[in-house]
Amino acid sequence: MVSVRFEKCANGHRISCVIDGDTLWIDGTKVRVADIDAPEISEPKCALEFALGNRATERLIELMNQGPFELQAWPGRGTDRYGRALRVLVRNDHSLGNILVSEGLARTWPGRREPWC
Repeated sequence: MVSVRFEKCANGHRISCVIDGDTLWIDGTKVRVADIDAPEISEPKCALEFALGNRATERLIELMNQGPFELQAWPGRGTDRYGRALRVLVRNDHSLGNILVSEGLARTWPGRREPWC
């Protein structure tokens, strides 16, 4: 179980913080939320993607700070091509990523990047 206070990542040493709506650091490990795709904030393709990405980031921080959650491995793959750990964030048998999807802040991971604009 993970029970750490999260905030948005700032420059410098990253231990436990949120980069965007589907990428974060947990105890010094970079993690990609495996079951969703959230809009980009570092290199958005349009203003809509940037705004939605910021909302997804803030909501993920809020969800993660509501209490302990588990990191579940993504079946068949431990890391992505960037070396990030692929994990599903779960609390009370519910994916935190699915909450973002249900709120329109992310989409279920389709297996490849798709445009938000």
